[in-house]
Amino acid sequence: MDSHEIDYEIFGDDLQIVEIELDPGETVVAEAGVMNYMEDGIEFEAKMGDGSQASQGFFSKMLSAGARALTGESIFMTHFTNHGSGKRRVAFAAPYPGRIVALDLAKIGGSVICQKDAFLCAAKGTKVSIAFQKRLGAGFFGGEGFILQKLVGDGKAFVHAGGTVIKKRLQGETLRIDTGCIVAFTEGIEYDIARAGNLKSMFFGGEGLFLATVRGHGTVLLQSLPFSRLADRIIQHAPSAGGSSKGEGSMLGEIGNLFGD
Repeated sequence: MDSHEIDYEIFGDDLQIVEIELDPGETVVAEAGVMNYMEDGIEFEAKMGDGSQASQGFFSKMLSAGARALTGESIFMTHFTNHGSGKRRVAFAAPYPGRIVALDLAKIGGSVICQKDAFLCAAKGTKVSIAFQKRLGAGFFGGEGFILQKLVGDGKAFVHAGGTVIKKRLQGETLRIDTGCIVAFTEGIEYDIARAGNLKSMFFGGEGLFLATVRGHGTVLLQSLPFSRLADRIIQHAPSAGGSSKGEGSMLGEIGNLFGD
């Protein structure tokens, strides 16, 4: 599998953007809706599939698209190709705060498993598929960790993590993690779901009913702020649908009226 050899540069600290430099004829494949800007000469096209298999038939593409739909992602991916005569750049960013991690698949065994919404973009030739968990427990109680994505290739891929990224290298140890905090892990890492603790801890501990368990030999990437956790906190503090809660602006207006004529 020969992926395009793309160059890149990452800008920013906590709200990062990755700028991909494409030689003439090179292509980068990205999730729908993550492009920020592109230079003249780059053309994009929505396609059903990642383009890793040029001879893939329509039925195979439909199966691949159906599998992507299970992850909640668009069945289409966007292919950005440099049709100009010189180097051109295109930039991508995730829709929520965090950091972008560049993965050189050739240096980490040729494949990586990542959270279903972590994939951002990759060099053309990278195969993007889904990875169901084998264990029944992981399937029913895994939550965000149930359906994962698998990236296979020998080029560069980029994943996005919420908040701060922590890299853990396991040498046979076991690590228990909130299912939403896993970004990606390399081959050689076994993934499963385990009960969080006793019944009291499960229902009143605030950490969820089940935790992800990873063990083996390899690297695990963790994120400090899963988007689901951020969204839950926003929903908790959002005004109710009936409008009973009032924002700061309306409250200040009422205070002003109290002191007005």
